[in-house]
Amino acid sequence: MTTFTILFAIVLIALIARFFYNSKVKKSGYKVPEIFPEDWRFFLKQEVQFYVNLSPEDKLLFESDIQGFLGRIRITGIQTSVEDEDRLLVASSAIIPIFRFPEWKYKTLSEVLLYPDLFTEEYDFNSKDRTISGMVGNGVMNHVVLFSKPALRMGFDVKNDKHNVGIHEFVHLFDKQDGSVDGIPSVIMQHQAVLPWLDLISKKTAEIMEGKSDINIYGATNHQEFLAVTSEYFFERPKLFKEKHPELYEILSSVFQNDLAGKVD
Repeated sequence: MTTFTILFAIVLIALIARFFYNSKVKKSGYKVPEIFPEDWRFFLKQEVQFYVNLSPEDKLLFESDIQGFLGRIRITGIQTSVEDEDRLLVASSAIIPIFRFPEWKYKTLSEVLLYPDLFTEEYDFNSKDRTISGMVGNGVMNHVVLFSKPALRMGFDVKNDKHNVGIHEFVHLFDKQDGSVDGIPSVIMQHQAVLPWLDLISKKTAEIMEGKSDINIYGATNHQEFLAVTSEYFFERPKLFKEKHPELYEILSSVFQNDLAGKVD
């Protein structure tokens, strides 16, 4: 049996397994195409750099995960339309952090809301004080993630700015999988790695506050925002992140089970 035949068989089995799981849990109300549309594939190639850098086999797995996510999670526009392009960007944002964990599902998420503009902590997008582009809901909104639709699109339009609100908020959900959003994804991170991680956060936060870092200052807010902000950087500019922050890169590569720097063109 040739190496190609073995790889093809592995990918085929993985696709069948992912499709079987996805077909059992569809509940979003959106009719997901059974065959991944070619125009969706073209859009991903244009807008989602993470997808572009995948191998042909992994692109198929990513597409299968897109279909599964859209079948499970409702995406609702609040005084704005939801196009297939928006659905693909939401799903891509969700899949990127967990791509190397095929059995991982966002167990606390049931719906994504898209707003026509920035909004406040009270979910008001008409207030002149609106500043929020993405948020993991709490209280009655506990199973919801909210995005400003323009901000979501901008995160993928600008491919070299180290910022992506979609990835940012889904990393918060990734962090929340162990029960709390605290900047310590302990479901993945081994116990003995927690203290070194916290020490590194402290060191890097000090550098940010002293103006000696290119990490967004919002990452200095608290541990959870540090994880989300540095994860944006990790996924958006992996080569630069590895060059500027090798310790952080090594830890996040381990957390997300993904060594991206060697795969970017």
